[in-house]
Amino acid sequence: MATTAGKRNLITDVAGVRVGQAQDARIDTGVTVILPDAPVVAACAVAGGGPGTRETDLLSAGMLVDRVDAIFLSGGSAFGLGAADGVMAGLKQAGRGFSLVDRPGVPPTPIVPGAILYDLANGGDKNWEGIAPYAALGLEAFNTAAQDFSLGRAGAGQGARAGQHPGGTGSASVVTAEGVTVGALACVNSFGSVLMPGTDAYWAWPYEMAGEFGGGRPPADFSMDPEDWGAAKANPVLGQNTTIACIATDAALTPADARRVAQMALSGFSRAIRPVFAPFDGDAVFVLSTKGEASPAPDPLTVTRIGELAASTLARAIARGVHEARRQTGAVV
Repeated sequence: MATTAGKRNLITDVAGVRVGQAQDARIDTGVTVILPDAPVVAACAVAGGGPGTRETDLLSAGMLVDRVDAIFLSGGSAFGLGAADGVMAGLKQAGRGFSLVDRPGVPPTPIVPGAILYDLANGGDKNWEGIAPYAALGLEAFNTAAQDFSLGRAGAGQGARAGQHPGGTGSASVVTAEGVTVGALACVNSFGSVLMPGTDAYWAWPYEMAGEFGGGRPPADFSMDPEDWGAAKANPVLGQNTTIACIATDAALTPADARRVAQMALSGFSRAIRPVFAPFDGDAVFVLSTKGEASPAPDPLTVTRIGELAASTLARAIARGVHEARRQTGAVV
């Protein structure tokens, strides 16, 4: 049996993972929540020069908490960090969280790391009064979590831009011959372009499965100037661009293994976006292992395989998100 995309070709092909999304078209922003059925081993890697994150220090080595209840990705720049409050409200209602004191009336604390992208200047109506809408969007996304979800202009990718093209939310998955599943979800708001200069081919085309982002290929004689950034954003502004992502797998990983997979998964950004990890970007990726820690720990070659699959699947998710957004806005048929 060859390596193939999963049944849905979504991160939710990993058993025990659901995704919820909420967006406001008037504000042109949204929230995406990755919701495992139970607390899971997690890690995070940040590579961009202008990140906006919450609770990522908890995922460092040696910390008290080694499981998370959910991951959120949000528009709204720093306002979007409030999406975690809505996700936590939903988890509290469900009785989930990390318990420090086992006593009636003392609720467990949901552990919800996340990251944001900048969409405040995309033309949507950001003149909200009072508290920003992201906590409400976070709760709505939590309550809609399911195995199927929309791609393109949805969730945290609702108001995103990928270079000079519409950005969006993308997802992809892969299943190995042994039955291990790796899934990726990305919300693409990059400074760099996902398309090769002068073509309709995505940088991620070598990793494409079954024409999932249009099947475009570069000409056989394609060449380019190293300084040609194609459809990257013109006149970029520091802190206003970011691709944020999450990897999930049913392979058993220790927290240290998950951190290594997260580091390896970063190469998925560079396979799909050029340039990437710039001072203008806040790129970050989370990794979840739904099976938890293995005993004994997986061997280094197994971790390497998962990391490489994470990178290529993430590259596909990035291209797929932009392709769906371009299709929805009429840029491609």
